[in-house]
Order: sequence, then C-alpha cells, then structure tokens
Amino acid sequence: MSEPLSLLPQSNVQPRLRRRFPRLRRSALWRRLLRWRQLDFEFASWQMLYLLVSPRHVYRNIYYHKQTKNQWARDDPAFMLIQVLGIMLATLAYSVLGGVGVHGFVKALVQLLLVNYMAVGVVAATLTWFLANRFLCHQNVHAADQQVEWQYAFDVHCNAFFAFFVFAYLLQFLFLPVLMKTSWISLFLGNTLFALAASAYAYITYLGFQAMPFLQHQEIFLYTIPMVAIVYLASLFGFNISHHVIDYYF
Repeated sequence: MSEPLSLLPQSNVQPRLRRRFPRLRRSALWRRLLRWRQLDFEFASWQMLYLLVSPRHVYRNIYYHKQTKNQWARDDPAFMLIQVLGIMLATLAYSVLGGVGVHGFVKALVQLLLVNYMAVGVVAATLTWFLANRFLCHQNVHAADQQVEWQYAFDVHCNAFFAFFVFAYLLQFLFLPVLMKTSWISLFLGNTLFALAASAYAYITYLGFQAMPFLQHQEIFLYTIPMVAIVYLASLFGFNISHHVIDYYF
C-alpha cells in the first residue's frame, strides 16, 4: 500500500541548516575519544613538531586525509588532548613558581584553558568558518559545491594555538628570570615572543585555509600580521607585555 501524502507543505529547513551549520562528527571523534588505545598520539606529536618547523607539510598531509576519508577535520582527538594536558602542566608550573596556591592555579587554569583556548577558539573558528564560506568560496560549475567544515576551522585554531602556546607560554617560562626584570632587554625579549606568537597564529591560520582548493583570497588571514608589527613597535616604548600578562593571570 502506498504511503499517504501529507497535506502539509514539506520544509527543507533541516537539510539547509545541516549544510550551513554542520555538526561535529561525533560518530568518529567521540567514539575514538572513548577508546583510548585507538588514539594516535605519535601522529599528533609529529604534527606538533612540523607545525613549528614546516607547517605547510602538516596541511599537505591533511589534504591527503581529505582524499581518503572525505572530510577535512580530524577524526582523532589526540592532538587536542595533548594540548589540554600541556596547558594544564604549564599553568601548574607557573603557579608553583609564583606561589599562588590551589586557588590561584584553578583561577589561572580556567582563564587559560576554558577562556583563552576553548571559548576564544570557538569564536575564532566560527568567525573564520563564516568568513570562508560566505566570502572566500570559489565554486567550480563542473564540481559539487564544497564548504568549510566548522570542526575543521576549530582544528585550524588548535594548530595555530599550538605555535602561540610554544612562544607565549613555554619560551616565556624558560626566560622568566630575564623577563621579570625591569630592563629594556626584558621588555624587548618578552614583547618579541608575544609578537612572534601572534604572527605564527595568523600564518598557520592562513595556511589552514590556503590548503583548501575551493577557497580564494586566503591572504586576508595575513592582514593581522602588519597590525601585530605596529603594536609590537609601539610597545617597545615602555609597555612590557610579559609583566602585564603574568600580573593578570597570577
């Protein structure tokens, strides 16, 4: 027997929303998160190393991942788990060195992990995702329409944040005995580290979207680097970024 026809108008809102605001791929990502032995920490560590020495190589590998698994975003949360652990350990090291106690550690961890990494990451991923899909897509009439996945935009943030983390968190910690002085050398070194961190974040973000062949004018993501340079040069006249950052968090 044939199905009765509905008298109500059929809406295509749900399919359209799924195309415009794709969900996280829970079936692969969360399943692997719950199966610890399936997490590829070795490959995640390899990506982190190459993000510092040859970030283009990382995105070339992601392009191959797209060809084999038909998605740009990672399906393995190992990279993000290593980052979270790194942020926690760095916060602990700063807290122990600064003697801020458990309350100070928790306060700094909430700010660094939940706000700087997660909340800012969600905002950055949403903005870059919207910008890429709304203004940078260059569709080929002979190919199927393609769009940037939101989860991939968040992966780009995670990649860029790792380089930022190395310059602004790890190297700053190593040079703290120098950076905490009130000399011009400490001001120059600390501000230079933060300028390199911000520039690396912008450059790796650019590479992440430059790897997608259906986008154009990705150089727009590099426009923040001249702004970073201007702020950096102005800060050398007396604004020590490291002092203010340490005072704010700890």
